Amino acid sequence: MAHKPMRQQMEEYILALQDQIVSALEGLDPGAPPFKRDSWIRAQGGSGQSCAFAMPASEDGATAHESILEKAGVNISLVHGTLPPAAVKQMRADHTSMPLPENPEGGLPFFAGGISLIIHPRNPNAPTVHANYRYFEITEPSHANEEPNLLAWWFGGGCDLTPSYLYEEDAKHFHSTLKTICDAHGAALFPAFKKWCDEYFYIPHRMECRGIGGIFFDDLNEGRHLRLPGTEKRPRTPAEIFTFVQALGNAFLPSYMPILSRRHAMPYTPLQRRWQLVRRGRYVEFNLIVDRGTKFGLNSPGARIESILMSLPETARWEYMTELGVEGTEEGKLMEVVKTPREWA
Repeated sequence: MAHKPMRQQMEEYILALQDQIVSALEGLDPGAPPFKRDSWIRAQGGSGQSCAFAMPASEDGATAHESILEKAGVNISLVHGTLPPAAVKQMRADHTSMPLPENPEGGLPFFAGGISLIIHPRNPNAPTVHANYRYFEITEPSHANEEPNLLAWWFGGGCDLTPSYLYEEDAKHFHSTLKTICDAHGAALFPAFKKWCDEYFYIPHRMECRGIGGIFFDDLNEGRHLRLPGTEKRPRTPAEIFTFVQALGNAFLPSYMPILSRRHAMPYTPLQRRWQLVRRGRYVEFNLIVDRGTKFGLNSPGARIESILMSLPETARWEYMTELGVEGTEEGKLMEVVKTPREWA
């Protein structure tokens, strides 16, 4: 039996993972409406399925059910087409290990498949979480019925936690779960990917991280980064790297659901809700000003704006010179760790 192409293996995996995650979230709050499942076709090539949750509000803004989630989305995209020369140039700058031509006439064919999720709980004690795992291919232009020559391929992704209030046991559980997966594939991986996460999810104009981190990686291919037990002296195969990415994807529910389960019903005050909205404002700032993925999506031909901006919270707040977050307060405890990242595992 012929071996399945990696793009097909990735498609099958992320579709199954999407269903697992959405089912788990729906099972935690059976009184809330189910996620809205929205399948779409990209005119330039490809398709996807968005599973989004947003509690419908009445005209006075009230909801019939105090749902656990305020807004959430678990999206799949499987797109292909041609990257224009300008996009290839940008990709060479962002992915320095990629052997791509500098000035490709007419652009280059590409495939991108991934799962991206964001969960914004209603309770300020329950943290926001984000995860993204993706596979990318770039090939040479080819004629019909010809097998395209692969120029470059890589995996990327990560998972990070963004609380409004710091619970150290939550931070330790989240990071320890990810570290266990990474350690099974090489002791150097978690420290490197945790550092990469802290550096990537950083808001320069605020001089603080978006949250308390997790892991982040890009350009995972046969020549970069991954060190599997007993294979340090040879290139890693696509199958080995895919196994690692699958293990991380499968770790999402164990890393996050216990935290959400123990925090979503905690009592909270109007001040805590206000602080949550201020922190969500910082989340918006990062996603719209800094995040490379958002910029790539918005600049891609045929971009599906609803899916790209799904990561933004339902509500946020920007206070002029807010007095919240000062040293010695519960809010200040969070500010200490977003200003100076800590090791949690």
